[in-house]
Amino acid sequence: MTMELRHLRAFLAIAEEGTITHAAARLGIGQPALSRTLKALETHLGVRLVDRSTHHLHLTDAGESFRIRAVAAVAAVEAALDPKRLGPWPLRLGHAWSALGHHTGIVLRRWQEAHPQMPLELLRIDDRIAGLAQGRVDAVLLRGPFNIAGVCSTVLFRESRVAAVPADSDLAQRSELTLADLAGRTLVLNTVSGSTSPQLWPDALQPTATMEVGNTDDWLAAIAAGRGIGVSTTATVEVHPYPGVAYRPLTDAPALSVALAWVDPPSHPAVPELAAFIRHVVTPDSPEIDSPSLSG
Repeated sequence: MTMELRHLRAFLAIAEEGTITHAAARLGIGQPALSRTLKALETHLGVRLVDRSTHHLHLTDAGESFRIRAVAAVAAVEAALDPKRLGPWPLRLGHAWSALGHHTGIVLRRWQEAHPQMPLELLRIDDRIAGLAQGRVDAVLLRGPFNIAGVCSTVLFRESRVAAVPADSDLAQRSELTLADLAGRTLVLNTVSGSTSPQLWPDALQPTATMEVGNTDDWLAAIAAGRGIGVSTTATVEVHPYPGVAYRPLTDAPALSVALAWVDPPSHPAVPELAAFIRHVVTPDSPEIDSPSLSG
């Protein structure tokens, strides 16, 4: 059985619309035809992609994993057939905040020198996985632990944690801080793309309250206004100096891993090379931290 692009589009329409009826209307085809297309795709893959036990359809675990691959495949085909994109094939690297810290500029410059016909485009996208699930990027920089079905990842390096506190607070007067020093304060959380949660603290030293924001800019503004404290990494210190915010080393918090992640198989052939390239530029004398692994 030959699978075609229409099978992927049909599956994605169902996943996004949540019903066969709405998906069929969106695609301009009949419901029976759409159901047959979905069944053919599931038969080809040998797995159930959609749970049909309720009125509102839900993706199975296999469906969630396949959805990321399907989005990447459709985006790749559309890019390949777009006459406006003939010529150099850019490698799109997404990040939610701070990119590669102070390494960002040198990585971009050296990549351009080594690959003048393959631009490395850096895209900040305020999303937990920086646009990877929507096919907007070929690879992403992710901080902290994550488990995403159908996504490969490899750790590039690790960053030390820092506390971000109001510059006029008593905490800013200290040269370094501990988690206990931050206990009893309001914790500002970036719930969209941040890497910190109250679970960083022991049960007996929990923050008294949390304040949720949706991006790094709002996170910094809330701290500068004295509405709470935050925790990030040294990359934020390097990339996001901010009036009214003081950064101090957080001595007893574990370091945070910075990983490169991509859909398996990758949507751009240079993605595996990018991982080795970044690691060599950032830590040229260090052995590999780990080998690529498949999440999920």
